[in-house]
Amino acid sequence: MPLEIIRNDITQVHADAIVNAASPDLLGGSGVDGRIHEVAGKELLEECKSLGGCQVGQAKITKAYKLPAKYVIHTVGPVWQGGNHNEERLLKECYKNSLLLAKKYNLESIAFPLIASGTFGYPKDKALKTAIATIGEFLLDNEILVYLVVYDKKAFKLSKNLFTSIKQYIDDNYVEEKTPGRDEIRTYYQLKEFKLEETVELLNESLQSSAKYKRNLKDVVNNIDETFSQMLLRLIDEKGMTDAETYKKANIDRKLFSKIRNNIDYSPSKSTVLAFAVALSLSLDEAKDLLLKAGFALSNSNKFDIIIQFFIENENYDIFEINEALFAFNQNLLGL
Repeated sequence: MPLEIIRNDITQVHADAIVNAASPDLLGGSGVDGRIHEVAGKELLEECKSLGGCQVGQAKITKAYKLPAKYVIHTVGPVWQGGNHNEERLLKECYKNSLLLAKKYNLESIAFPLIASGTFGYPKDKALKTAIATIGEFLLDNEILVYLVVYDKKAFKLSKNLFTSIKQYIDDNYVEEKTPGRDEIRTYYQLKEFKLEETVELLNESLQSSAKYKRNLKDVVNNIDETFSQMLLRLIDEKGMTDAETYKKANIDRKLFSKIRNNIDYSPSKSTVLAFAVALSLSLDEAKDLLLKAGFALSNSNKFDIIIQFFIENENYDIFEINEALFAFNQNLLGL
């Protein structure tokens, strides 16, 4: 199941469990900890008193009482001391141990705050990077829906270097929407009317200026009658990947992938297509081919498209990092 970044008050999230960034005594405190105890009611405090506290990096579970969740998983994050006191390792353990506890209780969904990034002083960009990496690694081998809950935009901070690079790329590539030209109108579906030689000639004419054009044009034409589902499954085989590996790397739910596999004429969303393009580490040209099979194209008048193109051109296929960037720029996320 996927990882979804959402903007919300974690005490209002409907999940099997929400995670409390707790103090070591588990008796409530400020920030997320205080808010969770306030909404849950005094019964939560009474149960927490029986747990005997919690060590940094560890996790313990209680009922959720008046919260909309079923359980609260309490974990104690590290206090930031400059980064040389095992802070990153301990923060990873917070996420990992909380997820393992959710797995032990057979939970289907869990919601995390950005642990240790408040009163504990962990830099928000570093906290976010660690959260995404640890959750993403867990999801490659486990089935659970994970929410990373951001209370407001100020609490979310993308790496400054990455944000600046993407912003510059958008500034360099963004153009106002215009009437489609000849190359944009003649999609591969329209090329079905041409003979093979004429098709290859036209594709060469349209794309010969692209230094990154890496695939064989005859192969493109030979597969022109494939549906999106057929092309996706062929690519998975060609990449030597399993179905599970593919949909997990795409941040796609297993049930959705099953629909795609079992329906030759399945019509996916653009976000779904691009999620698979990222999971399969497709080149930009290959990603465009897959989009065309579903009736979509990349546009330089669409910031969402430009951000995706930025990551593909830089051969960064970490879908969770891509979703961090999309969230930071107020765009829809991939997969889900």
